[in-house]
Amino acid sequence: MVMARTTNMSILHHHYQNQLLSSSSSSSSLATTSQSFPLLSHSRTTLHFRTPLLSFSFSLSSSSSSSSSRITRGVTTAPVEYEPLPDFDFQKEITRLKSLCSKLKDSKNLNERLRVLDTDSTVKDFFQTSGFSRVLSSIQLELSEIVLLKCLVAAGQEHVLSSELDFVHEEFQSGKSSLRSAFYALADMVENWDLNGGGGEGTGRKRDELGKDRILAPLRELLRILAEIEQFYNCIGGIIGYQVMVLELLSPSVYERQRMNWSAHLEESMKRQILEIHVPTGIDLSQNTEYASQAALWGIEGLPELGEIYPLGGSGDRLGLVDPNTGECLPAAMLPYCGRTLLEGLIRDLQAREFLYFKIYGKQSITPVAIMTSSAKNNHERITSLCERLRWFGRGRSSFQLFEQPLVPAVGAENGQWLVRKPFTPVCKPGGHGVIWKLAYDKGIFGWFYGHGRKGATVRQVSNVVAGTDLTLLALAGMGLRHCKKLGFASCKRKVGATEGINVLIEKKNADGKWAYGLSCIEYTEFDKFGITEGAAAPCSLQAEFPANTNILYVDLASAEKVGSRENSTCLPGMVLNLKKPIVYVDHLGIQHSVPGGRLECTMQNIADNFMNTYSSRCYKGVEEELDTFIVYNERKRVTSSAKRKKRYTDQSLRQTPDGSLLDIIRNASDLLSHCNIKVPEIKDNDEYFNSGPPLLILLHPALGPLWEVTRQKFYGGSISKGSELQIEVAEFLWRNVQLDGSLIIVAENVMGSTRINKADEPIIQYGHRCGRCKLQNVKVINRGINWNHAENIYWKHDVQRFEAVKVILHGNAEFEASNVVLQGNHVFEVPNGYKMLITTGNPGLSVKLDTIVKEMMDNGSWFWKYELDGTHIQLKMVEL
Repeated sequence: MVMARTTNMSILHHHYQNQLLSSSSSSSSLATTSQSFPLLSHSRTTLHFRTPLLSFSFSLSSSSSSSSSRITRGVTTAPVEYEPLPDFDFQKEITRLKSLCSKLKDSKNLNERLRVLDTDSTVKDFFQTSGFSRVLSSIQLELSEIVLLKCLVAAGQEHVLSSELDFVHEEFQSGKSSLRSAFYALADMVENWDLNGGGGEGTGRKRDELGKDRILAPLRELLRILAEIEQFYNCIGGIIGYQVMVLELLSPSVYERQRMNWSAHLEESMKRQILEIHVPTGIDLSQNTEYASQAALWGIEGLPELGEIYPLGGSGDRLGLVDPNTGECLPAAMLPYCGRTLLEGLIRDLQAREFLYFKIYGKQSITPVAIMTSSAKNNHERITSLCERLRWFGRGRSSFQLFEQPLVPAVGAENGQWLVRKPFTPVCKPGGHGVIWKLAYDKGIFGWFYGHGRKGATVRQVSNVVAGTDLTLLALAGMGLRHCKKLGFASCKRKVGATEGINVLIEKKNADGKWAYGLSCIEYTEFDKFGITEGAAAPCSLQAEFPANTNILYVDLASAEKVGSRENSTCLPGMVLNLKKPIVYVDHLGIQHSVPGGRLECTMQNIADNFMNTYSSRCYKGVEEELDTFIVYNERKRVTSSAKRKKRYTDQSLRQTPDGSLLDIIRNASDLLSHCNIKVPEIKDNDEYFNSGPPLLILLHPALGPLWEVTRQKFYGGSISKGSELQIEVAEFLWRNVQLDGSLIIVAENVMGSTRINKADEPIIQYGHRCGRCKLQNVKVINRGINWNHAENIYWKHDVQRFEAVKVILHGNAEFEASNVVLQGNHVFEVPNGYKMLITTGNPGLSVKLDTIVKEMMDNGSWFWKYELDGTHIQLKMVEL
């Protein structure tokens, strides 16, 4: 008999007691000898686990004290309690599917797979009683497609093929089940179609064509989705293996079974496994400034060996982003932030580092960029279209590789049933950024990087708008390359209650008696499994002790490829079923549903679990210097500030909103300029600006540095008043004793260089060639600036209304200089390509002089900044021609 399963689109909400406690996974032993680098001491926090006693102990110790306090407490091991349908037996279903997976794995071809599937009782019963076999014979599917549909049914998801068909053709229901009747009706409809394009003319034919589109189109789309799942998740058993993993993570008794298995194994071997989790130590870039400068130089020097990886496949549902023209939902990468999309912001940061490399070494380096997309919200098509519209950012199409991750079905929380929005259309979401390593291997991304001469890559997420600040990325990559590390994390202090994971140092004694060490992370959705609770007052509220996982990574490409190429579950690191957020979707009737559920996700940073180093004895000190993984720290506002969710007036918080991240951008700019003897207003806590907007706007192009050491040599003296606006979009820039009270906007067409057309008819940026230039010396800018009371201002978009402003617009290689002058009121200075404008005090008013740039200075300008290395530092010298 077919097991009774729900086909209702709404799922009952149940009480969750606790997250399922999973057993520790085995890791590969990849012990290598790496060069050491200096580490700062941190107070140590330890989470201590022992099996089979299942007692947890937490130890807090400080480097300044020889004694340590230990708190031992019992921890509930009860898994999440769901209330499945009365006749749904998790273990029976898991056993059935695992047996089927094993048989399918041994099958040599499609015919053998089909025979195995046909022997399964669930498949046999469904196709004998539903009438769907008549549909299959009528529409002439390929053998591979029939296998996919039978895998779907075998996985217990036959409702995807029926769902709302239950109420169609009610006249067929007499004496038959509604499901069976629906398929007989469908088969009759299909059999009357002329699949070869023949048939009668007129209304009947049009009706038949509409019928075919209504049924065949969604069926074909379903087959495409199933083919992607079957192919991508082949390492765990395809469609059926995916469902096994889902049920195991949902099953109320999985933990008990794992605990008994571990207990029996350990009792038999008379050994005890020990797992301890410590606060990781590493370089604090904000404190060890000399080493930070050295590491950043390593990163600049190694730029020709680095690639860039952007996981942009997420749907960004929490942003609620909608195309204003079409009303279509947009992915996070398309968020219009500070006058450009988030993706443009990533490329802009990258080009600033390339410009710095050019200024130091006089050579051009274009970094290859791999972008993981998805089909969620037309993510792949929109990102491709954006790149094409911007002509691949002046970098050439060959420097980009876009690869699309498969979508995965969302499941209900109580029994793992796939949610369905309409017939043949399961609710699908991206499978998490952890699929990136296997997908990159499958799509040849690693080989593509090698073809560009790359050894390592930096990874950052599109929503983090401050990751490119100062030297964080360069120091991270520099340390990774210099010390031949396999993986590196950029981290910072964690905010308690934030929806972000933590970085940890894992110390583990394996069953064979060897000790394994490595840096990894724990997602915030998994805190319950490790006994880590929210709330500063709780005895084991340890999130504040551990640093934040920011998903800013350095990765050795060969090491990542080795993991991605594996034919088992380790190529999909950190598999979780996150049930903390409801699944929201709209059905075919336009009704919105919000149900408890999730989908199988992977976390890209947990690839670190594959890079553990093993030792024959326990290591008490200095082990992190030798590991294949490492971590660096910096101030939080220079490492992570995300635009992940829409500002909600109900919670009075700007955390992880575009509004809050803009404040961190302004804070960073304030820190930068205040060290240049420029008076800048203090930026208070976010709560001060929830209803008012920021106290001022400062937006500086990263190519002014991006290292603050470089930027600070271009600015000196003056002040910026509260309520002012400063935007500088030019790299060759000088500020000396400028007082700003109002709005000053300087925009260059060629910020870092001009473009030339290559042999493929593509515009390629030539760094340093025909840049725009601007000098301001002893200048006062006074105007009414932004209308801060305008109701439609959206500051994080940089979409504001102004009363007055001073605007300087530089076309091509245009130059602008203002000296010993007061610019009061509204002014627009637009300088054409090939000209230099000089503004001084006139009698009366202003003196404006426009001269042609001499031919010999057209390419390099009448002046430029010369960058020179001085030990671990960069010194700037102005060269005037």
